[in-house]
Amino acid sequence: MSQSTFARTVRLGVSSLMLHKLRALLTTLGVLFGTSSVIAMLAIGEGASEEAQEQIRQLGSRNVILRSVKPREDFNTGASQNVRVLSYGLTEDDLARISETFPGVARVVPVREIYEEVRRSDRAMNPRVMATLPVYRDVTGRVVSEGRFLADNDEAGVSNVCVLSDEVANYLFPFQSPLGEEIKVGADYYTVVGILLGRVRQQSDSAPAGKSTAEVFIPLETGRKWYGNMQVRMRAGSREMEEVELHEIVVEVDAPENVPVVASACREMLARNHKQSDYEIVVPLELLLRAEETKRIFNIVLGSIASISLLVGGIGIMNVMLATVTERTREIGIRRALGAKRRHIVSQFLVECVVLSVGGGLLGVALGLAIPLIVERYAEMRTIITPSAPILAFLISAGVGVIFGLYPAWRAATMDPVEALRHE
Repeated sequence: MSQSTFARTVRLGVSSLMLHKLRALLTTLGVLFGTSSVIAMLAIGEGASEEAQEQIRQLGSRNVILRSVKPREDFNTGASQNVRVLSYGLTEDDLARISETFPGVARVVPVREIYEEVRRSDRAMNPRVMATLPVYRDVTGRVVSEGRFLADNDEAGVSNVCVLSDEVANYLFPFQSPLGEEIKVGADYYTVVGILLGRVRQQSDSAPAGKSTAEVFIPLETGRKWYGNMQVRMRAGSREMEEVELHEIVVEVDAPENVPVVASACREMLARNHKQSDYEIVVPLELLLRAEETKRIFNIVLGSIASISLLVGGIGIMNVMLATVTERTREIGIRRALGAKRRHIVSQFLVECVVLSVGGGLLGVALGLAIPLIVERYAEMRTIITPSAPILAFLISAGVGVIFGLYPAWRAATMDPVEALRHE
């Protein structure tokens, strides 16, 4: 087909569609919404998956995280039923075994959690008060936004200094910088020396859902000096005393390939030395690999669901074109009688199908690019539009026009010219 013949066929196809504008518009809408849904759903799924993976990366892909978990069965050792003493979780012996005997371990960071109220003037909150070592920030990759993190001098001098997460800083000091100011943790005062950017809660966190991710960091030795291992919680008229030596141990491995070996060694060591299930092990690398696999499956499922809309749009195109062939039977007969060949009839109806699908595809791409931006702005959900998503959606929409237009075009081309001329 020459260029002039093709251009004439396109003009004829477009003019034929313009005779029934509303029908052409409604047919195009099916492809439009199908194309936009493919792009939007893939963008939303990609954003959710990337956000989950980013949260896992914040834990450190070379880290193995051990956490104390309160066992389901309580062991009463108190004389009264109103006073319970629970002893569970990670111990200093566990810390020593990991740091001294495990190969492939670069650094080990202990963490103790203090159950105390944090207050400044009339503002009070209950963040996670964590007593840890200065290397905690390096191992976990936390970012300091102001000031500094805990230093070796703070640990050696058992200093009353603290570092706040930005959530705590913004609440306790809404109109000024907290650096150099004092806050009260329990009955003791601490000087603020730095602010950390907050982190998003992980699904694997053992703390109750909905608990604040606000954090306050103090030197480990300071926490041991003022709070010890025994802490008291008042609950519904009873007093619960918990004895936990370490709430968390972060193990940094020297190389990513050694992470599974160290994680396996930690599981075996804890299982051998703990009579009750009072711990959990989180391996961010395993979570990351699992999240990547989930992302792939999730994108396939979302893409398949959205593609159904395109399939429905294609069926709509076929339905309309079959009706058009029936309406224009006499026109087809006249064209055949004047010398038009079957390929000319096929090309004419295929062009009409492609115009409908390509037009709907282009509008669908524009709408599909706009929907994620709207979702991100008003629903506060992260969305990521990959370059392949709009290209893939458009190619599928164009392919739908060709595939679902073949049968109506073939049916029009195989009509008997004599019978077509007799059609009323």
